[in-house]
Amino acid sequence: MSQQYAQEKIKPYSQTEGKTEQVEQMFNNIAHSYDFLNHFLSCGIDRNWRKKAILSLKPFAPNRMLDVATGTGDFAILAAKLLSPKEIVGLDLSEEMLRVAEKKVANEKLDGVISLTKGDCSQLPFDEMQFDSVTIAYGARNFSDLELGLREIYRVLRDDGRLVILELTSPRRGPMRLLFWLYSHVYMPMVGRIISKDASAYKYLPATMEVFPQGEQMRAILTRLGYEDVAYKRFTFGLCTLYTAKR
Repeated sequence: MSQQYAQEKIKPYSQTEGKTEQVEQMFNNIAHSYDFLNHFLSCGIDRNWRKKAILSLKPFAPNRMLDVATGTGDFAILAAKLLSPKEIVGLDLSEEMLRVAEKKVANEKLDGVISLTKGDCSQLPFDEMQFDSVTIAYGARNFSDLELGLREIYRVLRDDGRLVILELTSPRRGPMRLLFWLYSHVYMPMVGRIISKDASAYKYLPATMEVFPQGEQMRAILTRLGYEDVAYKRFTFGLCTLYTAKR
């Protein structure tokens, strides 16, 4: 039985329908503006966070990778360039996000390395112990059942396979905490509503960011689920956290 976490109870549109279905609908709605808003709202710093997360895998030279919640493919594309694996599978709930990713992969001439598939992290469509590494960038807080998703990832990782999670987090103390509150409760929803035309999406995203388990709490969850060598590192005053572990 999985423990329930606060972000699992937060849904984009309605409390009566399932979270997975609503998250899929939300990303279908905002796929057209997702990349622009990601870079705009983070002032481009998100690119540096992704690069650091991917380079944490370089010593392990993964050949077969799975990118869960691949979205528009930015993480998978950068991983292909920096790590030169034989294969990356990008998985996402949203068909519209995958359509954007497909175009970007083709433009980068990486379709021989990156394949894309629609799927749910709670029931990964892969046999056990298939991947040298699994990555999740800014997607773990959207899992309808965090522990179930992490167990599924553990199942498809090979022995000594590496898990990398990159997640937006909220600063816990000091002036950055107040600045982040104003940013996430005022600026982000306003800009997100104007550009994406989906007012709910950019209220939902910061709300889940604020309550998602972070730091030692997330480390404890991963350790309890069987992961080893669990570590984390905060970036940019705690706005983003990188978690690494092995099966």
